[in-house]
Amino acid sequence: MAINIRKFVKNAITEDNGRGDLFFDIAPKGRFTARVIAKDDGIIAGVKYAKVLARTEKFDCKFLLRDGDEVKKGDVIAELEGKASVLLSSERTFLNLLQHASGIATNANRYAKLLEGSNVVLLDTRKTRPQLRDFEKYASRVGGAINHRLGLDDCLMLKDTHLKTIPDLKEFVKIARKRISWVTKIEIECETFEQVQEAMEAGADIIMCDNMTPEQIKQVVDFRDEKHPHILLEASGNITEKTITNYLHSGIDAISSGSIIHQATWLDFSMKFD
Repeated sequence: MAINIRKFVKNAITEDNGRGDLFFDIAPKGRFTARVIAKDDGIIAGVKYAKVLARTEKFDCKFLLRDGDEVKKGDVIAELEGKASVLLSSERTFLNLLQHASGIATNANRYAKLLEGSNVVLLDTRKTRPQLRDFEKYASRVGGAINHRLGLDDCLMLKDTHLKTIPDLKEFVKIARKRISWVTKIEIECETFEQVQEAMEAGADIIMCDNMTPEQIKQVVDFRDEKHPHILLEASGNITEKTITNYLHSGIDAISSGSIIHQATWLDFSMKFD
């Protein structure tokens, strides 16, 4: 993971600097100090990445907050010291990392707080921006969510599109058990109670109750508890901050929501020179 972060940060710096910051060679000499200040309330994230950027670009950086801490408008997040050329060429990338990650962490934290006191696990999804999955899922974890699959190699999930290509689900799962790792789970997406029955009989480890109402999920839970108590149940599909609490007492094990990440709004931070 550390290698991936360094590579990610270097690519981000290169993207912004292009052929070279035009201010770099004519910048005033000497060392300068600056502060990163919050202009929004929320949960701070991106510190891990911003520290790597500081080490890479060789300027001093002291964070006053850690990943997962609450931040209030007006709070000083970090104190920086270095050459003007380096601080200014790093400014936008440094802030982008913190703002983007903190926006996701703040959104995830709002969802997580709604599940406090329950035994329901909050999951994110693979609805992430291309090339930003590790970064966005890290921010989601900081906010209190647990990562669902990081990629297609984490778990064999059979969604509705997969199921359209499978004539015999039970036989397919039997074959899959011989091909995938012994410790890898199989999750099957179901939209109806009849599909749930078929998927459980076929040998699923996890059932995703897709776009089901809490009442429909309760029926699935009762069937699971009676016939297949080892199977985990996940609720998914158009679950937002406004609707998530409707599922808390359905007996579900986990709730996943793509909006944790793709509906997050960046927090506003700024860098000010002293």
